[in-house]
Amino acid sequence: MQVQHILQTKGGAVASVRPDCTVAEAAETLSARRIGALIVTSDGKHVEGILSERDIVRELGRRGVACLPDRVDALMTPNPISCTKNQTAREVLEIMTEKRFRHMPVVEKGEMIGLISIGDAVKARLDELAMENEALEGMIKGL
Repeated sequence: MQVQHILQTKGGAVASVRPDCTVAEAAETLSARRIGALIVTSDGKHVEGILSERDIVRELGRRGVACLPDRVDALMTPNPISCTKNQTAREVLEIMTEKRFRHMPVVEKGEMIGLISIGDAVKARLDELAMENEALEGMIKGL
């Protein structure tokens, strides 16, 4: 299954924050929306970075609450690895597993068109495998 099909089923809205937002504000957004990462963007189109729960927890563990007034761009991962809508769920899973991250922006012609989580990619891959299994069972039963 291609990334474009995953985006069609989940919708294209991407939660984001501005780079000058505070870490506390970003944490509130993550909590309120029950999500694991935010795209950091000044204009809503161009990905400048990504801020995950892990980034915040890591800094909280290191410095405590002193990091909460910091700007998001101080903690974000700049220029995150992205994918295109034509890549497959399997390709995205391989990259996420190898590089050890859970969220990947989808970018076309330099602009963000969506965000894929590892959960989205796993679900798509499981759906693919279920369809393949049904097709094989049909072939076997048809003999």
